[in-house]
Amino acid sequence: MKPSPSPASRPLEAAQAALAAEHAAAYGYGVIGARTSPERAAEAREAYGNHLARRDSLTRTVREMGGSPRAAEAAYALPYEVRGPADAERLAAEIEERVAGAYSDLVRAAD
Repeated sequence: MKPSPSPASRPLEAAQAALAAEHAAAYGYGVIGARTSPERAAEAREAYGNHLARRDSLTRTVREMGGSPRAAEAAYALPYEVRGPADAERLAAEIEERVAGAYSDLVRAAD
């Protein structure tokens, strides 16, 4: 069993988890951008840019909290093969749900 983090370390751990979620989201949107429909391409590019901006902001936050920001993985396992626009839209929805969960944890851990 993994020990519970101390109350003092919870905000940093939650920030690191949100940062990891943003790294994964940026990777996922790279795949989405390659498979999305032309009508949704601009939206996918915008979401990708937003996740990169939040990743950079969280990197600064982790440093300000005294931590060493987690680096992105070389690749991430996707929950399924993204073959076309429908799969790309479904993956985008899953990514946003996962990132929202990480931010929810971050809010709960905040002082």
